[in-house]
Amino acid sequence: MEQTIYFEEYEIGHVRLTTGRTITETDFVVHAGHTGDFFPHHMDSEFAKTTPFGQRIAHGTMIFSIGVGLTASLINPVAFSYGYDKLRFVRPVFIGDTIRTRVTISAKEDDPKRPNAGRIVERCEVLNQRNEVVLVTDHIIIAERRTKTA
Repeated sequence: MEQTIYFEEYEIGHVRLTTGRTITETDFVVHAGHTGDFFPHHMDSEFAKTTPFGQRIAHGTMIFSIGVGLTASLINPVAFSYGYDKLRFVRPVFIGDTIRTRVTISAKEDDPKRPNAGRIVERCEVLNQRNEVVLVTDHIIIAERRTKTA
């Protein structure tokens, strides 16, 4: 879906919640193949039984990728992603867990490089089926201003 949202229209405190996505063993295998991360914590069920979690845990980078991907439901032609800050893997995710992402507008500021745009910070919290935060990161967006400066 496409929707034009200018910098001035973003409201601090606005929250949206994505749909859910269940994590599967196929996700583990595909992610390991894409990244080369075959650590036994993710791929060896016998090894994982000896860890404090007692089972394989999802790659943090996979949960980041899927969690962020769940937020990609809106195309804003006057904004773009500037990157992510403060990424933390808070809790493990296991095969069979269902995740979704809560996105909260947490800050707005001028963009020092672009006088006709501003920066918006979206706090992205990936939640499991028990509403526990499993991952958190700040997504920075650059959005055009509706009113351009001279």
